[in-house]
Amino acid sequence: MGLPFDDEHAAVFTVGQVADMLQVRQAFLRRIDEHQVVSPQRSAGGQRRYSRSEIGRIQQVTAMMDQGMTLPAIRRIIELQCELAAITRERDELAARLAALNAPRNDPQDHRRG
Repeated sequence: MGLPFDDEHAAVFTVGQVADMLQVRQAFLRRIDEHQVVSPQRSAGGQRRYSRSEIGRIQQVTAMMDQGMTLPAIRRIIELQCELAAITRERDELAARLAALNAPRNDPQDHRRG
């Protein structure tokens, strides 16, 4: 049985912890949440809780902002990256199914001679 912090999608880190880890202001984390760039889960008390995956996304956001990108532009880039990943997974699944359909079969009832 794994612990919550073993799961990269488990929301275990507080705003203060993430701000300290990444050396950013808590207000920055709230701002990117308000712009729906990185939207963490909420605890039962309504507090933001971040996963390791979201922390990685925040690092990506800060790097893009350092390059002069706006939050709306960053949000769109992330949306497109997610869409591309979904399309790539779908393509790979379809390619695997097509390969399975085209694979030669070893049918023991096939008595044809070549």
